[in-house]
Amino acid sequence: MSKKLVFVFSLLLAFALCAVAADISGKWTGQVPGRQGQARETSFTFKVAGETLTGSMAGGQGQEVALSEGKISGDTISFVIVRERNGNQMKQNYSGKIVGEEIQMKRERPNGDPVTFTLKRAN
Repeated sequence: MSKKLVFVFSLLLAFALCAVAADISGKWTGQVPGRQGQARETSFTFKVAGETLTGSMAGGQGQEVALSEGKISGDTISFVIVRERNGNQMKQNYSGKIVGEEIQMKRERPNGDPVTFTLKRAN
């Protein structure tokens, strides 16, 4: 009976460890393709609290843009960046998968093809 109990406890512990979201808090950078395909160094600052992801992205001209609707679950993240230009709001959806010390990202926006890029932890 005690072997079964140890087995069940070990199994539950393994599942609990897998369910814990990765801690990606801190600054991440990457070469993000722009409209004409030219890459631009972009940095993201992430803060993780449970399954909630907050932070900001350093946009063009150095301005910080806040992340919204941020979520993290295991090795998957998602968030939204909303930019305003000429009185119009443009919503960009970001999703990513944490792979080792990198985050494989995808950005989707209305009227545009999805763009993929990789983020690495900044030193």
